Formats: sequence, structure tokens, C-alpha cells
Amino acid sequence: MDAAFEIPLLRRAELLEAGIDRHGLDARLRAGVLERVRPGVYVDPQRAASLRPEQWMVVRARALALMCSEAPVFSHQTAAALHGLPVHAPSGERVHLILDEHRRGPIASAVRHRGELQPDEVVERNGLKVTALTRTMADVARTSPFENAVCSLDGALRHTAGRGNGGYDEDAAHALRAAALAISMRSAHGRAGAARALAFADGRAQLPGESISRIRLTELGFRSLRLQVPVATPTGGSYYVDFGIEDVNAWGEFDGRGKYVDDGLRGGRTAAEVMLAEKQREDWIRGTTGRPVVRWGWPHLRDAATLASRLRAFHIPLP
Repeated sequence: MDAAFEIPLLRRAELLEAGIDRHGLDARLRAGVLERVRPGVYVDPQRAASLRPEQWMVVRARALALMCSEAPVFSHQTAAALHGLPVHAPSGERVHLILDEHRRGPIASAVRHRGELQPDEVVERNGLKVTALTRTMADVARTSPFENAVCSLDGALRHTAGRGNGGYDEDAAHALRAAALAISMRSAHGRAGAARALAFADGRAQLPGESISRIRLTELGFRSLRLQVPVATPTGGSYYVDFGIEDVNAWGEFDGRGKYVDDGLRGGRTAAEVMLAEKQREDWIRGTTGRPVVRWGWPHLRDAATLASRLRAFHIPLP
């Protein structure tokens, strides 16, 4: 189970029963022994220290559900996080909900959305009600900025159409995009943005950094991009290169720092061992294909001009 569902949530009533009054609670908050998730719900900050932004969104959703007398239906960015999708640059700390018209009154730290839900558009994830994947995709595509939407949509397509070992089911991806687009067209708002984001989405992007990279490369005028391109290894397997930039016969790779600092991604290797393996891999790709390899990271994706400077430094011509 995702760590975000394993973090214990502490209600104020439970703390009072344990002998922690208001003054004791305030003292613990000041000392960093407790952290407030929402009014009346707290967590141990040491237990939650390693959570990613998407996991914090899940914790906030759990905290809200804990305080509601009637189970809410989580939607939009919050639903994306609950489905395990990447949420690039989350918009604040508020939880997104879809509520029936009869549910009146404000809900602290929440964004209330009005909208009709079909019976098959609500599912359960670890005890929480959440909009189904296609409905979530439609809502995110309609209401999120383009870059944010593409990151989540790429994740949804990867989850559905990815087949492992570089495989990708184009028909499954097309069907999912079409279903989400049909739902988005039922709304009077955001339809053009949804159509644009869904048309651009591609589940072969493995990380948000690759999604944003694709956007920046497109902004620079590149029109022939291949994703996760296989290159034969010395032992008969395949290396997968993030981008084949076919316009200029070059390779491109998003180089996030996670592969060097995240224990799970390193697979038991040291950062130095990972760096050596990456160098050997890149040398092989460059030598056997005769094509240059350029790497970039998050600092180079701030805007298209910054990535353009990086490409020029590697003598990659721009369209």
C-alpha cells in the first residue's frame, strides 16, 4: 500500500482523550512533534517527512474524509493523486471535491466543484470515493494548466496502455483519450483546453520531467520526436532512450536527480555506481548509433529558451 495511506491520522478528540489539552497541543505543534493536516487532524511529522507532494494530497483527502459525516467524492487534482498519477506543481493545499447540489455550506481547505456524476464515474480507492480514471482525466484536462494536465494525463495513459519492456498499446491509449474527451465535452467550460491536452498526452513518457521536456521541445519547433526508443545493448537486450529527436538525428535524455539520490531507484547501488553505469550506457548508445546524446534536468526546463541554450551548448541545431 502507498505510504500516504499508512500514515496514522490523529484527531483532536483522540488527543484530548489521551490527556493532551489545547495548550499541550499548541506546544507540540510549536515543537514540531505534531503537524496539522487540516483543522482537527494531525500527523507525526517524522512519519510524513518523506512523502512526495502527491502523497500529501492523499493524506489531506484522508483527513477531510475522516471529518465528514457523509463520504465525499474526491475529484480533479486530488483524484489524480488518489489514482497514483503525477501531479505537477499542485495548486495549493486545498482538496478538490465534487458535491451534489443539496450539500450546502463551506468546507475548510476544500474546492467544491458542481457537476453531475454518472454511476460508473465513481470508484473506491482504499476506502475513499474518487472519480473514475476517465472522469478524473477529463476534469484535470479541462481545469488544469496545460503543463500540469499533460503530466497527469501521461501518467494515466502509461498506467493503462503501458505494457512493460517498452511496450505501449496505441489502441488502448486512443480509447482512453477518446473516453476522457467525450466526458470533457459534456461541460461548458474548458473543452478546448481538454482537447489540446488529451491530443498531446502520451503514456510513453515515464516521468513528469519527460512530459515537460516534450512540451519544451515542441515549443522549440521539433516535430519528429520518438519516446522511449530502444537501442540494442552489448548483451542483446535494449536500452531505452527518452527521446529520439529525429529532426536533427540526436538523442535526448531527461536526467532527474532521483536516480542518483533515491534509494528505491538506485536498486541498492551507490550514486557513484549509478553514474558509472549511466556513463557506460551513454557511451555505448553514442558509439553504436553515431548520434549525439544531450542530457538536461529540471533547471533546463524552466522555459523553452533555457532548454534551447542547453541544446546549443551540445551543438544540437534548432528548427
